Amino acid sequence: MTNENATATEVLTTSQCWELLRVSVVGRLAVTVDGDPDIFPVNPVVDHGTIVFRTAAGAKLAATKGRNVAFEVDGYDTDTTQAWSVVVKGRAQEIWEAEETLRALRLPLFPWQPGRKPRFVRIEPLSVTGRRFVVDGGFSSPRHDHDNDDNRPHGSRPSN
Repeated sequence: MTNENATATEVLTTSQCWELLRVSVVGRLAVTVDGDPDIFPVNPVVDHGTIVFRTAAGAKLAATKGRNVAFEVDGYDTDTTQAWSVVVKGRAQEIWEAEETLRALRLPLFPWQPGRKPRFVRIEPLSVTGRRFVVDGGFSSPRHDHDNDDNRPHGSRPSN
């Protein structure tokens, strides 16, 4: 990597990272399963400085209970040809308390995969980091007046 390429990477502020986390519809949960690394796609929601997702019983849930995990979202903006990535490292806990479960039920959590997802997991961040950079030769699309008027990152959902 040359110095020119190294300076082209923008380190995102914590606030910028949280904004990108808020608009992301899918992320990847990195855990250890039976001593081996594994990655699961999840549909997250930011809730009071934490990440929450729904799941069913199984390897993903078992691998998160009280353990350190990594969670990552990324995206690409065709208007600016910029890619970005945000990584959250933290401790995951299944939500058990009745009041907290009721609050989680009110969150806009919409898993893509069909089936019951009655369990909730919360990631309490220990660190939140991110970066953004221009993709040399990256694909860009012509901007239309009615498309992306609110300047959201491509592929993201509006904030609630």
